[in-house]
Amino acid sequence: MSVLILFNLNDAKNIFTASTRSALVNKTSQPLINAFNQITGNETEKKTTLDQALRQVLEEQIVNHSSMTSCLIYLSIDGVTEGICSATIPFLLLGDVLDCLPLYQCDKVFSFVEENVSTWKSNSFYTAGKNYLLRMCNDLLRRLSKSQNIVFCGRIQLFLARLFPLSEKSGLNLQSQFNLNNITVFNKNEQESTLGQKLTEEEDGMDVEEGEMGDEEPGAPAPCSIPIDYNLYRKFWTLQDYFRNPVQCYEKFSWMTFLKYSDETLAVFRSFKLDDMQASKRKLEELRTAGGDHVYFAKFLTSEKLMDLQLSDSNFRQHILLQYLILFQYLKGQVKFKSCILNDDQCSWMEETTKVVYQLLREIAPDGDKFATMVEHVLNTEENWNSWKNEGCPSFVKERPVDDKPKRPMRKRQAPEDFLGKGPDRKVFMGNDELTRLWNLNHNNMAACQSVSREFMPTLEEFFEEAIEQADPANMVEDEYKVVHNSNYGWRALRLLSRRSPHFFQPTNQQIKSLADYLESMVIKLAKELPKDLPSEEIKTGEEDYEDNGDTLLKESNDSLSMQTKLVSNQQMDDIAVKLGSQWKTLAGQLEIKAAEIREIETDSKDVDMQAKLLLVAWQDREGTQATVESLVPALNSAGFPKIADILNET
Repeated sequence: MSVLILFNLNDAKNIFTASTRSALVNKTSQPLINAFNQITGNETEKKTTLDQALRQVLEEQIVNHSSMTSCLIYLSIDGVTEGICSATIPFLLLGDVLDCLPLYQCDKVFSFVEENVSTWKSNSFYTAGKNYLLRMCNDLLRRLSKSQNIVFCGRIQLFLARLFPLSEKSGLNLQSQFNLNNITVFNKNEQESTLGQKLTEEEDGMDVEEGEMGDEEPGAPAPCSIPIDYNLYRKFWTLQDYFRNPVQCYEKFSWMTFLKYSDETLAVFRSFKLDDMQASKRKLEELRTAGGDHVYFAKFLTSEKLMDLQLSDSNFRQHILLQYLILFQYLKGQVKFKSCILNDDQCSWMEETTKVVYQLLREIAPDGDKFATMVEHVLNTEENWNSWKNEGCPSFVKERPVDDKPKRPMRKRQAPEDFLGKGPDRKVFMGNDELTRLWNLNHNNMAACQSVSREFMPTLEEFFEEAIEQADPANMVEDEYKVVHNSNYGWRALRLLSRRSPHFFQPTNQQIKSLADYLESMVIKLAKELPKDLPSEEIKTGEEDYEDNGDTLLKESNDSLSMQTKLVSNQQMDDIAVKLGSQWKTLAGQLEIKAAEIREIETDSKDVDMQAKLLLVAWQDREGTQATVESLVPALNSAGFPKIADILNET
C-alpha cells in the first residue's frame, strides 16, 4: 500500500526532479506517474511543479551536451497523455532546446519535430501547442539565412503546411502583398563600371594558369553577338525591381520602361547560345554518379564580372524566365484586392512575350520541354488557388450529415374524400361550421374574388357627404369631432381620392401641415362639384385667395396643353442652348445646378452650345415631370434673358 504524504512545493519539486532523472535513464514514464500519485494536493499545482522539474532536467542535459533531449520530450508527451503534465510542456521544452543550440544542431532537433507531426495534430496537443509551434518556426526562420539555408527554410515551411489546415487564414496572403524588402543590389554608378573597358597590356598578356579556361577551351560558351556593356547590365538587373513589386507595371511610365528593358533582355537570351546540350547532359550524369547535391543560391550575384557567365548558365536563365511567367500570372489573374487592370495593348504584348518565354525555356538543356510543361501546369494550378481565395477560402472538408442511416420511407395515409372535396356533396370540411360555410360559398376561389358583389367602393358623394355637412359653419361642428380628424377615415379617404378624384394628383404650391387640413381643402373642392341639393354653396373658409387658386387649378386641369403641364421639348432646349452660348453659367445659378455638376459639364464637352444643352438636360433629369415651360421662364427672366423667355412663351 502506497503512503500518501503531503509535501511542500520545494519537496515536491525535488521528488519530481529525481523521478525525471530516473525516468530518463530507464526510458519510461512510470517513475513520474508514481511520484505524481504519492504527492497530495491541488492537481494544477502538481502539474506546474512537474513542468518546472522537466525544464530543469532539460537545462542540465543541454549544459552537459547530452543527446537525451528527444527522450525527455517523449517523456513529457507521455505525461500529457497520462494527465500529469500541462499540455504545453512539450512545446516549451522544444522551444528551450532550439533557443539554446546552434543552427547546425537545430537541424536534428527539427527532424524530431517533423517526425511527430501526427502527434502535434492530435486533439490533445493541437489546440494548446499550435501557437507555440508557429512561434518556434518563425524564430528559426529569422535565424536562418534565406540564401544559404534554403533547404532548412523549405523544411520549416513544409512542416507548417502539414501542421495547419488549408483553411487556416493566418498562413494565406489574402491581400496579395509583396516582400518589398527583397531588394537586389547592383552597381548603379556608371563611372565605377568595368564593363566595356579595354584590357591593359599586362592583363592582355597574362598567361592562362592551369585549371583556367582558355579561348579555345572545348565546351566554352560561344561569344555573345550583343556586346555586354553597362547599359545592358543596368537594364537587366533593374527588371528585378518589377519582379519584386509588380504593381509598378500599372503605371504608364513604369510599364514603358519595363517593356523596353524586357525586349532587350529577351533579345539577348535569343542571341546568346547556351552550352552544348550533350555536354550539359554529361555534366548532369557525372553529378548524379558522384552522388553530389545540385546546390544553388536563391539570391543572385550581381557582379559585373559574372554577367557573361550568368547569361550562359542554364539554371540562371530558367530563374529569370520563370520570374517573367510569375509576373504575367499576377498581372493577368483575377485577384480580389487588385483594382487595376491592363489595357488591350498590354495584354496582347504579354501573350506574345509568354510564348517567347516558353520557347526559350524549352530550348534550355537538359530536359527543357519537361521543365516548361511542369511550369505551365503549376501556374494553371495557381489560378485555381486564386479563385479559392477570391471566394473567401471555403472549407475543403464536407460536413457529414448527422444521421447516416437511411430513413425508412413512411407510407402516407390518403386524405379523406370529404377533406379533398370529392365526396357526394363536393363539400370541404374545415373543422368549424362557419369556416366550412365560408370556404364552400364558391368552389372556385378566384371566381369568388372577381365577383361583382365584392365591388363595394363607395362614390365620392356617399363617402364625403358627412364631411361636407360638418364643414358647413351653420352646423357648428367642432374640429375635434369632425370625421376628417379620424386617422382611419383619412386613410380610406386618400385611397378613394386616388381612384376617383382628379384633385388628388393636382400640383399645388400651398404647404399643408396635416392630413386633416388637406382633407378639409379637398372637401371644399368636392362641395363645389357635387349636386346642388348638398349644402356646398354655404361652405365658407374665410380664405378667398385659396378658393381662387382652387378654381384656377380646376380650369387648368381640363387643359392638357396648358403652360403648367407642358414639358420643355428637345427642340426648345436646342434653341435655348444656341441663344445662351457661353453665358449658360448665368442660367445655371438660377436653376440651382451644383458646382460639381458644372465642372462635369465642362469636362464632357468643349463646345459652349453643347455645354448649354447639357445644362438643360441635367435640369430636366433632376426635375422630371416638373421640368415645364412655366418653371423655366422665371429662371430665364431672373438670369437676364427676357427675350429668350418671350420666345419660349410664344412657342
